[in-house]
Amino acid sequence: MASLVNRAARTAKFLWSGWAGLAGLAVFSSVWQFGAEIYGSFVLPTPAATFATLIRLLQTPENGMLVVATGGRALLGFAVASTIGGFCGIVAGYHPAVMRLARPQVTLLLGIPPIAWIVLLMIWFGSGAGTVVATAAVAALPMVFVGAAEGILTRDRALEDMARMVGLSPLRRLIAVAMRQMLDMLFPALVMALGTAFKAAVMAELLANAGGIGGELANARSSLDVEAALAWVLLSVFALLAVEYGFLQPLRAEAEAWREAAHPWGVRR
Repeated sequence: MASLVNRAARTAKFLWSGWAGLAGLAVFSSVWQFGAEIYGSFVLPTPAATFATLIRLLQTPENGMLVVATGGRALLGFAVASTIGGFCGIVAGYHPAVMRLARPQVTLLLGIPPIAWIVLLMIWFGSGAGTVVATAAVAALPMVFVGAAEGILTRDRALEDMARMVGLSPLRRLIAVAMRQMLDMLFPALVMALGTAFKAAVMAELLANAGGIGGELANARSSLDVEAALAWVLLSVFALLAVEYGFLQPLRAEAEAWREAAHPWGVRR
């Protein structure tokens, strides 16, 4: 019962913190409205007109499936990047020689723009969902790798020594000690990687003509429909926010619940 109460309290605290995000969105909408009044609706439609177009698009079931398709491709690429990047980052964090060898490769991957990967993947594998997923994975992987590796490198060795003295196995020390400290750097990297995966997926769909939100953006560009283009961009952002705040941030709050022990009675030490 106490565990359920604590979890409910953390959930309520997380939902209450959403007011700050809503305030930020309100500021963004105000700036958007100000720009629309200066440049006119042809260059920058108002937020109200864009949201009206967005609602009209969602009234068509096929458009909802396009958003789901893009989100699924981005999430699949993000999952691949998280799995490979996280595993390789942990290995590199424990072995400095591997880290020294991997740093130039990470710099190389970060230096290649996603649009270059799209062109190469289209040549290698053609235009399709596989190219979109691969582009999202390649674009997000370096961030996850760096977050995992730096998290392991900066862990508190004294805690591991204490765990070793009490008889914990290497696997238990990894899960209970090292990975809990790694999450402090890994989760911000995962948030950045998730956003990068969505951006890369939409870009790949647009250039590879693979459908989804990117394909609809290409159609809006060809017809000079600025309202539709902005509406599809907002749908992409909403899908990203739904994944981040519906899954990733609650997972982070659950994984880092132990940090509340350092804040007794709501007072930070």
